[in-house]
Amino acid sequence: MLYPVCRTKIKGGKITGKKLYYDGSITISSDILEAAGIQPGDMVEVLNLNNGARVSTYVIEGPEKTGEICPNGPAARFFEEGDEIIILGICFANEKERKQLKMRLVSLADNNRTIKIGGAHVRNKEKD
Repeated sequence: MLYPVCRTKIKGGKITGKKLYYDGSITISSDILEAAGIQPGDMVEVLNLNNGARVSTYVIEGPEKTGEICPNGPAARFFEEGDEIIILGICFANEKERKQLKMRLVSLADNNRTIKIGGAHVRNKEKD
């Protein structure tokens, strides 16, 4: 049996724009993707701390070091520029894999700069 597991968490991010009339997805600066271990096409959950929205979509790679985090298509309706978000990268793991999996934690600061990369066992509670 496979279980959905959170393998990466990006916190402290801010929406930099939105493109409603686009096919879908979320565009994320390539340096943020690299820090989080997320590949273009990966499915992510995007949580909006300003309004409680939770959107599932796929990732498009944006230009490096721009700090871009831009929801596209219908997902854009749930976000406004400046909204604080959390991005969760999800994977599927069997029983053995999920016990060994360590979630990668990426913290962003002003202009969506990566300031901290760490890891924790998924079973451990994160301390903020």
